[in-house]
Amino acid sequence: MNVAIWLPCRAVVASPAFWFGVRLWASVCLAMFIAFELELDNSYWAGMSAAAVCQPRLGASLRKGYFRMIGTVVGAVAAVILSGLFPQQRLWFLLGLAVWGAACGFASRMLRNFASYAAALAGYTAAIIAAGELGATGASSGDAFMLAVTRATEICIGIASAGLVLAGTDFGGARHRLAAQLAGLAQEVSRHFLNALALAGPSEGEARTIRRELTRRVIALDVTVDEAMGESSDLRPHSPRLERATSGLLSMLSAWRLVARHLEVLPREQGRGEAAVIRAAIPPELFRAAQPDVAGLWRADPTGLQRSCLVGAKALLKGKADSVSQRLLSDWTAEALLGLEQALSGIALLDVPRQPRPSPGRSHLRVPDLLPCFVSALRVFVILGVLELLWMFTAWPYGGQALVFGAISVLLLSPRGDQVRPAADGFAIGTILTALWAGAANFLFLPLVSGFGGFCVVLGLFLVPVGWCMVRLRHSAMFAGMVLTFMPLLGAANGEAHDGGVFFNSAVSIVVGTIVATVACRLVPPVPPAMRVRRLLSLTLRDLRRLAVQPAPSPARWERCVFHRLYVLPDLAEPVQRAQLLAALAVGKEIIRLRRAAPRFGLQDELNGALAAFVGGRPAQTIAQLTALDRRIGAPAEEAALKLRAGILAVCEALTQHGGFFSQGARP
Repeated sequence: MNVAIWLPCRAVVASPAFWFGVRLWASVCLAMFIAFELELDNSYWAGMSAAAVCQPRLGASLRKGYFRMIGTVVGAVAAVILSGLFPQQRLWFLLGLAVWGAACGFASRMLRNFASYAAALAGYTAAIIAAGELGATGASSGDAFMLAVTRATEICIGIASAGLVLAGTDFGGARHRLAAQLAGLAQEVSRHFLNALALAGPSEGEARTIRRELTRRVIALDVTVDEAMGESSDLRPHSPRLERATSGLLSMLSAWRLVARHLEVLPREQGRGEAAVIRAAIPPELFRAAQPDVAGLWRADPTGLQRSCLVGAKALLKGKADSVSQRLLSDWTAEALLGLEQALSGIALLDVPRQPRPSPGRSHLRVPDLLPCFVSALRVFVILGVLELLWMFTAWPYGGQALVFGAISVLLLSPRGDQVRPAADGFAIGTILTALWAGAANFLFLPLVSGFGGFCVVLGLFLVPVGWCMVRLRHSAMFAGMVLTFMPLLGAANGEAHDGGVFFNSAVSIVVGTIVATVACRLVPPVPPAMRVRRLLSLTLRDLRRLAVQPAPSPARWERCVFHRLYVLPDLAEPVQRAQLLAALAVGKEIIRLRRAAPRFGLQDELNGALAAFVGGRPAQTIAQLTALDRRIGAPAEEAALKLRAGILAVCEALTQHGGFFSQGARP
């Protein structure tokens, strides 16, 4: 063979992308074999489910399969309930289905990662069962329960088949990858923070760029955490600990911003002196670990570094400070060390298996902004309503199938937010291309082969190249559309006869469903990124003002609230807007501490007056009243008073730097 041809072919076969395509093919073939052996009516649902669950990484596939089972069961139960509520009322049944789909669209936009996928599954599983229940004519068959059991069985066969193939051929690596990413980020953030204390860091403009990139990388850990929990069942009870690990890194970034800003406004000699005092309280092990040439130390001894963080934080919090400025630097450096300790706790969990099982904790679900969720729900309702009306008024025998694939398209793509329109376009293009290939397979290739082995060869000619493309190329929505619609378009079932009319009508219905979804994504577009940024900042400011007058939550609760908004902040947000969000975080934590400390000194009335000005959106007046409060405290030797004054100084600096943000919605 010509070397110029052989070498590229060898490179393709040896690539992980090729082997993912093989796993995808094997998963679909196994699901189809089991469905054929059980003589299920629509075996292609098993093959489609196997293809949908397959992901290039084992943890993602297993986690996705787990949530797919949950979504399938919930959707099947919802379809049975709707059928029981409206047994002979087709209009009300379809209206209930549209409302249920909208609710699932709302939930899929509200939740994150694979939990979002489960919500989408619950919506379109109900549509699959409803289409089977109403049949070609739209008349109820009265057999919703058996249809739900059959469809759920077919889907679960596909999930189990993909899980078996992937678990048997891929040993995964998400746990190791997550530990390495956490360690790398912890080292990088620590190095920049310590450089800021040494007044040796980059300029403020460069530092903002670095913080933005580090924040993006920390937020991206969320997906890897889900993958690691999919691969390692022992991690699932520790999910709050992993969440705290990523939150700890964000706390460090927030503390870095505040410390760097404070050192910037101080006279240079004073800043050098006070920063030197802070550095002296930090254990030398942390300085050594932050150096680029000792990256392995973070994973070799995370518990030892944890102890160093706690020792340093305790020394900074309990030690005496000579000035208000030094007290502020001490408190926020301690905050950074405690955040680093949480990140190291996550690294230790990942690298040391069989950790003691924690006591059950409360899960925290916060929705940063409800508007995108309502827009997603409206889009799903419009699509389902249009396709249902089309089915009812035209009496199209394949209208139910169009409804199903319209629901699949819009529900799967709704969580993509700003990218929902190009994703819907790609999904529709992928469906059209797959329809052409499925036609060739049905009428050119399948008649030439016999038996299940020949059928698998035809599947492989499509699935292996598409699997390779899913890993190596962009346009993920297009290839997702190709994978998801291939088996229904092929229409493989027991006793299959390759009827041209059946194939044409089925293909048209699937393509029409995806095209209607594409049109609806334009009629009901996502909330523009600029508007989302403004809303997230406005909602954070609203919550901050409530915090100033209502019973104060714990600092950790306020931190989670802001971090959830930081997670969904669009990439187009300007650096100053990210800084405003982090400034709100710092101000909120300081207000909580001030409100707790003020009664001890009999200053709650003066503090309440300053906070009333803050709630009214008058930062200049707030600064004046806080400054007067600081003068009243004076310069006592008591450390608690110094902490109170440091909190006042931190709030005043944030209000000075971001006065325009904190004055939004000012009231006279």
